[in-house]
Amino acid sequence: MKPFTEEDVEFYIQNKVERRHHLVSKTVDEVQKIIQQLTAEISYRDTRFQAISNSGVHNENFRDQLALLAKWSALLRGKRPFHPSVQVLAPSHFLITVPLRGLTGYRERQVRHWRYYTVHGAKLLSPVRDPEELQQWLEVEQFSKSLQQWHETEVNIEGDLVPAKVLAIFRELMEKSITSCNLSSKVSVLESFSSVVRVAVETPDSQVEVELVPTVEIPTCWPERARWPRCFKRWPSQEKVQCIKSFGFNLLARSNYHWQLGFSRAERMLIEGLDEDGGCRMKCFRVMRQMKEDVWCTGNKPVLTTYHLQMVLFWTCEKYPRTKDWLCFREGFLRMVQKLHKCVSQHFLKHYFVRGTNLLKYANTSDLDLVAGKLAVFLENPVLCLD
Repeated sequence: MKPFTEEDVEFYIQNKVERRHHLVSKTVDEVQKIIQQLTAEISYRDTRFQAISNSGVHNENFRDQLALLAKWSALLRGKRPFHPSVQVLAPSHFLITVPLRGLTGYRERQVRHWRYYTVHGAKLLSPVRDPEELQQWLEVEQFSKSLQQWHETEVNIEGDLVPAKVLAIFRELMEKSITSCNLSSKVSVLESFSSVVRVAVETPDSQVEVELVPTVEIPTCWPERARWPRCFKRWPSQEKVQCIKSFGFNLLARSNYHWQLGFSRAERMLIEGLDEDGGCRMKCFRVMRQMKEDVWCTGNKPVLTTYHLQMVLFWTCEKYPRTKDWLCFREGFLRMVQKLHKCVSQHFLKHYFVRGTNLLKYANTSDLDLVAGKLAVFLENPVLCLD
């Protein structure tokens, strides 16, 4: 290991970052094909669930949004292949959203405050806890059009769509589909202490853990909880902000009672064209991600994921919006790592769109402190691992 020069950075990118990109892209393609086959089978058994190929602008919720479809196509024209349902948290840990069908015409409204039921429908004497900042209740009446199946008691309690019930049905369908698709040698459902559905997928090179998340994709609507952008911020531009908001958000079934807000399309739009001004923001991010995976926070399920680093990227871009802030790689990179070190040391990383959410709230503090120590050592003597 030695202090990094411009030549070292290019060598590191070619021999580490690009190699990682090639391997992960190959793994994503292999996993995506398997999950596509399984979700297509699930959709055949229960039309409320769609195959993952129907994610994003391919979802039925977008079909009437011709202007939106044209805008998305124009933005991604000539860009690298993109799997809208796949989020790589680490090279062997993916999150894949599974689009739900039959819930269209979403509108926000004031929902009733208290719920007195368990996920099995039993009555409670005290109410269920309120959703956190990045969560919300979801009532079927919030959709102007909904399939009758979403009104059935197997997924609905007192008008609420209950994530735990949706996940229970999805898990059962997944287990049956693995067998019917003859994929038992490649895919297995993992045990879980919560209602989330996790599977292990065997690829030729490695095993990948995948969390599969039934998701309501909501175009054209931006949630009130996401008070973004903040006033007087120069990044991104107002034009970009309006474009981003026009693609809406998602609601993910990742807990028992509450649906989690997701912004995958917005995040994609922020990253696209990030360095059109000739800056090095993405180069800094990719090197930081590689160092995180190789040195600072290794392992198959690290306490820090690529998603955390993406939030650090956004916050740093917002704080340093000028082109001249991103002309020197070394300065930009160290600035980004310093932001990461501050967040990890304080056990506090705000979600970029919903500022009241601390993305490290439930992270293991001992693991975070270990990473913070490694980051501190690096910042004292910044070197790249070129071995």
